[in-house]
Amino acid sequence: QVQLVESGGGLVQAGGSLRLSCAASGRTFSMFIMGWFRQAPGKEREFVGAIRWSNSDTYYRDSVKGRFTISRDNAKNTVYLQMNSLKPEDTAVYYCAVRPSAADPQYHYWGQGTQVTISS
Repeated sequence: QVQLVESGGGLVQAGGSLRLSCAASGRTFSMFIMGWFRQAPGKEREFVGAIRWSNSDTYYRDSVKGRFTISRDNAKNTVYLQMNSLKPEDTAVYYCAVRPSAADPQYHYWGQGTQVTISS
């Protein structure tokens, strides 16, 4: 089992920045990829980006490329989502999640989510 705790959400104006954190505990050696997802009211949850734990390769959805950056701190088992140039359409609950295995595309462990609200 991997436990995940997100923090860092809040309310900012459009154009502002926020940094979300996701602290992992438990079987952290079993993490293949850690991803960030978001879900806006009335919408499906969507992939935001991810980082491969072994080599820090990162992946992003097109709408956040150039604005969002994922990084990690191995010593703290923590992944960060730096969000710049925020837009009202970035408003959502943001979740971090762990995909334990390269062979299984599913994310099996999820945090509780943190609310991000961007005012126009």
